[in-house]
Amino acid sequence: QVQLVESGGGLAQAGGSLRLYCAASGINFRLYNMGWYRQAPGKQRELVATITRGDATNYADDVKGRFTISRDNRKNTVYLQMNGLKPEDTAVYYCHADHPPNAYWGQGTQVTVSL
Repeated sequence: QVQLVESGGGLAQAGGSLRLYCAASGINFRLYNMGWYRQAPGKQRELVATITRGDATNYADDVKGRFTISRDNRKNTVYLQMNGLKPEDTAVYYCHADHPPNAYWGQGTQVTVSL
């Protein structure tokens, strides 16, 4: 059974930091491209950052320079370090694993940024 379990979300003040974790099980983690997406109330889910199995990274324009995605294949975990948080970063953050034709989502973790 494939599971992606996110943790590390919570409440932060603007300018603060949070670190998200996504622990994967049931997949050969090192073969998967991993990503973080987010969905704010009333909005569509959007890409935040991705990291390929070769460690190439990609970021949405509005998080570049503030967020860092990384992975540890020994721990089957992908991370999202979020610095310089803004109220507009408030959303549910989802972990995504992709190795065509398979793709999986986590259940999400709430991030709330207050002024």
